Amino acid sequence: MTVRLHAVRFDANDPTRLAEFWAGVLRREIAEDGITLLPGTATDLAIRFDRTATAKTGLGRAHLDLTSGSAANQNEIVQRALDLGGRHLDISQTPDDQHVVLADPEGNEFCVIEPGNKFLAGCGAVGAFNWDGSQQVGYFWSRALHWPLVWDQDEQTAIQSPEGGMKIAWGGPPVRPASTNDRLHMELEADTGAEVDRLITLGATRVGHEDAEAVLADPDGNQFRLRRR
Repeated sequence: MTVRLHAVRFDANDPTRLAEFWAGVLRREIAEDGITLLPGTATDLAIRFDRTATAKTGLGRAHLDLTSGSAANQNEIVQRALDLGGRHLDISQTPDDQHVVLADPEGNEFCVIEPGNKFLAGCGAVGAFNWDGSQQVGYFWSRALHWPLVWDQDEQTAIQSPEGGMKIAWGGPPVRPASTNDRLHMELEADTGAEVDRLITLGATRVGHEDAEAVLADPDGNQFRLRRR
């Protein structure tokens, strides 16, 4: 395999502050650069926080789903997030919803999923990278990463690495327009420069080049980066 998903990247007004928040919530160590969370297990992804001057003013297209092992553990994760500077978020969830919707100190949405959720069983502390996205983009990422589809129904899709770990899921239409509120991105690593051409053939668009990384966009317009390993 010549390309792999290496990290989840957050655009952040204060990368150090946000790294400290997420390190506390996920109980992960911060790398020496002060803005990257190291993987906690072999199937975890690194999480990196990059500075942006643009403030987040509305909902983004993507969020993380955190798993819990029991009702007490779910409450513990929620309280830990609140103590670290997070807040409850109302996105019109119903009283019957068992997951808890929160926002980090810069307004990035995330959910703490109820125990017993079968779809995220065995996926790890970060159970899913959940997107507002089309069926087409789910197929694109399945081919791009060589990850099989583990859900494909009613225009909703999800993929997972053959090695296990976090799933990536897309909720189907309608897809919210891309905006500066989209703070979460994927970072890929490749063995060869030919991967850029392969991804474009699959449906990606070249956006630019920054810091020796190719900047691309998937079929839904979500920007991501590809760097040489």
